[in-house]
Amino acid sequence: MEKTEEIRFPFGENWTHFLSILSDEHITAAEKALSGFLDKPELSGMRFLDIGSGSGLHSLAARKMGAEVVSFDYDLQSVACTEELKRRYFKDDPSWKIERGSILDRKYMDGLGEFDIAYAWGVLHHTDALWQALYNAQHPVREGGLLFVAIYNDQGIVSSIWKIIKRFYSSGIVGRIVMTPIFYTLFFLSGLLIDLLHLRNPAARYSDHKRKHRGMSLTHDWRDWLGGYPFEPAEPKRIIGFYENLGFELVRLTPPEIGFGNNQFLFKRISRPN
Repeated sequence: MEKTEEIRFPFGENWTHFLSILSDEHITAAEKALSGFLDKPELSGMRFLDIGSGSGLHSLAARKMGAEVVSFDYDLQSVACTEELKRRYFKDDPSWKIERGSILDRKYMDGLGEFDIAYAWGVLHHTDALWQALYNAQHPVREGGLLFVAIYNDQGIVSSIWKIIKRFYSSGIVGRIVMTPIFYTLFFLSGLLIDLLHLRNPAARYSDHKRKHRGMSLTHDWRDWLGGYPFEPAEPKRIIGFYENLGFELVRLTPPEIGFGNNQFLFKRISRPN
């Protein structure tokens, strides 16, 4: 079952707040991002597994693109968020199934069946058991199917410092009170400086974020980054080698815009190891 520790960021609480501002623009941006990275304009006839569905936005995007969707998350509030999006847009749809489950539960993963696409964006590094999660994520992918994962880039000492910050932020109300004004101010001022140096309208950063970042909200992404604990980054070469040994080939790798962000990997299963 899910490996847990005393300190864990409440991801579902953040996604609940995000749903209160969700718009058609967010959904369209999520569809475009998913379609672009998969290089598929639609997903009709395909089974799509959303591992750690969070807000449910990308499950919704996949369903709107025609896929049969199975969504699961360990966080109960995240499950509720995904159920809320189904209620809003695909009420009583038998082609979208939502469950509570753990990526670390091999028996649960075995019971899901095979999928054409397994999607785990920014999820597996928060399990406190990254390599087990990476292994279990690939198990449901059929031969010829795709695995889309995004994992935080390992920057050595910088990542170690971020882990300390995230742990303190997630430790309770004191951590949030201390860290929120410091880092929200830092995020705002660094973005402002970059925009001014490039002669860009600083206000556009907020409106453009959903278009450039899978339909997400900038301030909710700030909170998700600051509080995302447990936290276990990895170097791209380790991820690639790990999956190559399991019968996958790398189709696409997109590095983060900033060094400590997510590396996005798209793998295709060529074979299953004996």
